[in-house]
Amino acid sequence: MQKKKLWLVLAIVVIILLGFLVWLAPSATTGSNATSNSLTPSTQDSNSVGAAQAGLSSNLAQAFVSPSQQDTEVNCQISLDQSQHLIVNEQTRNCFEYFITQYGEKQLEQIKHDFALYLQKDYQEPALSQILDLWNRYLDYRVQLGDLQEPNLNKQDPEYYRKVFGLIKNLRNQFFSNYEIEGLFGAENIYHEYTLNRMSIMADQSLSEIEKAQKLKELFAQLPEDWRENLKQLSKLDDLRKLTSDIKARGGSAAELRQMRMNLVGAEATQRLEQLDQERGQWKSRVNNYLAQRDQILNSHMSESAQQQAIAQLRQQQFKNPQEQLRLSTFETTHDAGGKLPFAE
Repeated sequence: MQKKKLWLVLAIVVIILLGFLVWLAPSATTGSNATSNSLTPSTQDSNSVGAAQAGLSSNLAQAFVSPSQQDTEVNCQISLDQSQHLIVNEQTRNCFEYFITQYGEKQLEQIKHDFALYLQKDYQEPALSQILDLWNRYLDYRVQLGDLQEPNLNKQDPEYYRKVFGLIKNLRNQFFSNYEIEGLFGAENIYHEYTLNRMSIMADQSLSEIEKAQKLKELFAQLPEDWRENLKQLSKLDDLRKLTSDIKARGGSAAELRQMRMNLVGAEATQRLEQLDQERGQWKSRVNNYLAQRDQILNSHMSESAQQQAIAQLRQQQFKNPQEQLRLSTFETTHDAGGKLPFAE
């Protein structure tokens, strides 16, 4: 049962596969030269030993991976301090997850055995015991993660996800120290807290879109600099889309839309967005005008060939750019099928 639970939670963690070359120096015995006291092997012997070393290293590396990982290298960049004690960080977790994702292709006991063998190859005490202890607790944590009870809340409610995250944090406290939690999950926690706070702001019906934009901007500014760089485009684009849609849905004014943008992305970006709005509006007007004239032609008493010739001439007159004509064909198809025209909003 525990194995099944472990399998169910494997999708939670995104694994970063970075290169780490597996190396082991095997012992080799060389024969003595019959005509000399030198222990230096001959050229042929050296080549044979080199080939044997490469084969052994390759075979050993293959023992640590599952069939689906054959084209990858073992992703274990575990760090130690000067006293040879374990430094717990995101790479430690990546190493654990690399072996855990073999579950399904290997039995859990085999994974544990392989991981212990891998550690014994490269690590000594006290680090070896520290890594194995953390590894065993991490496995237990992943199994218990599958036992968490889902909150009895609507999944559209931000409180649902906050309660789930709270349950996960409480579970981590049962297995890890504060130092270990920060090392293993620190980056993930930053992202989750930021995302949950964004959801809460968006769901707060007491705030206007303009106020939401200001709070989102302040929330974003609280992120560490590297996170701001990573999330800048993604989060602000999502926020803009949502708040713009909300304003338009309730028939908000252009002034409200502009102030929301000013609060969220600043004056320069707002100016660019307004220019984009203008270009989109012009495109929408041109397409609608073209389709209306095209309908008149199709509903006329002209022959089919004459209609097609007239439409081709109309298209060429109003859309000389080949790229525009290519885009236009999508609108024609959607219009003829009675669908909603795919204008960007």
